[in-house]
Amino acid sequence: MAEISPEITDILGYPLEKVNMQLFMDHMHPADQAYFLSFENHAAQFFSHIPFDKIDHYKVQYDLRLKKRDEEYARILIQYVLLNDADNLCHSFHIHTDITHLKPDGIPTFSIIGIDGEPSYCNIQQVQVFTKSNDLFTKREWDILKCITEGKSSKQIADQLFISIHTVNCHRKNILAKAKVKTPMELLNKTIREGWM
Repeated sequence: MAEISPEITDILGYPLEKVNMQLFMDHMHPADQAYFLSFENHAAQFFSHIPFDKIDHYKVQYDLRLKKRDEEYARILIQYVLLNDADNLCHSFHIHTDITHLKPDGIPTFSIIGIDGEPSYCNIQQVQVFTKSNDLFTKREWDILKCITEGKSSKQIADQLFISIHTVNCHRKNILAKAKVKTPMELLNKTIREGWM
């Protein structure tokens, strides 16, 4: 369960109870969405190639623009560490800082900072920026894929889109086939890698 500091209201203007990952995604500057997906994919690849006991020795940081309640954009520096407990990753600790006054324009940058003597990788330039393939799915399949990435069940998707569960399941099967994956987890991973959402 996420615990969010009330100071986020001072920065973005939204009521604390409305601040969640969905708001974050919905209010990200359109030009920064591909960077976000690319940065998170790059971070996941990095963490998958280091020893488990070193994961909490690195901090990920990047900046993105988020639309505030007043319709202006704030540039937010996002920093986080993954925290493990024995053999499980159980928490992440995020700090979001308004750096609009320091970086009013420019493209987002990405770094992985070493802690406790580990090496740092600053302002990584060779990060692939993924682009959407709008021809792959139909409009209804895009709607359903968005719901899948939000973790909604077939029943929740059917209720939201006013269609039957049978129709949802048919679309889900078609989406898996078009994406050339076999499981919803593979679909989610590919969606992140390809920047489809």
